[in-house]
Amino acid sequence: MSSSGASEGAVVRMTGVDVVRGQNHLLRGVDWRVEADQRWVVLGPNGAGKTTLMQLAGALLHPTRGEVRLLGETLGAVDVFELRPRIGLTSASLAQRISPSEKTGDIVVSAGYAVVGRWRERYDVHDLTRAGILMQQWGVAQYAHRPFGTLSEGERKRTQIARALMPDPELLLLDEPGAGLDLGGREDLVARLSDLARYHYAPAQVLVTHHVEEIPPGYTHALLLRDGDVVASGAADDVLTSAALSDTFGLALSLTRTDGRFTARRA
Repeated sequence: MSSSGASEGAVVRMTGVDVVRGQNHLLRGVDWRVEADQRWVVLGPNGAGKTTLMQLAGALLHPTRGEVRLLGETLGAVDVFELRPRIGLTSASLAQRISPSEKTGDIVVSAGYAVVGRWRERYDVHDLTRAGILMQQWGVAQYAHRPFGTLSEGERKRTQIARALMPDPELLLLDEPGAGLDLGGREDLVARLSDLARYHYAPAQVLVTHHVEEIPPGYTHALLLRDGDVVASGAADDVLTSAALSDTFGLALSLTRTDGRFTARRA
């Protein structure tokens, strides 16, 4: 089952995509398209292929078979170094590349040059103003001069999202932004992501999570993955059901929704 709304304006379009490593199929026969005004959540257990899907969508990986088109360009026929600045990405592997001693403000502003932290780049008033506005929006402006390593986990996650938005990307990929957060940090992040999802001029968004509790209200579509296969894909109201979630996680689950927020329990 594939998502609806097929126009050539898709931000992401995957057709018959396999990713194979040795004997392992990390993704198998994936068909998926993301339109500019859509906000997708990708759900699945560990090893489902979620991070591999994000690497394809971030132009960090080529498929073994099939076609991946990003922002109108085909992977394998485009310079990925020109494509990547158009895509905002937060992930655990990117966070590990950030020096704990790097100033928080420099982490955000340097995304305009697709580098991590300041070196010898020159930033104009426009760059510095945009960085300041984003840091204000994501609640980290007061930490601009503090080393990244002194921030809480929630503050680090929000700094990374501000950084990902710095180049004004056409696609925003959030790979498990809620991982490692306490309850307060998670709820603060979900509220901010919900505001971003509803903002008309925000880029297309794809958020990866294990937990339905982390799905921000305002997310429109869902892709469920299990063992590299697509279990279901499409409008969130159609896809996020107890039956589909049970198939995805291999356990009888009961899904409830209250005020736009989901909760899952063993049935």
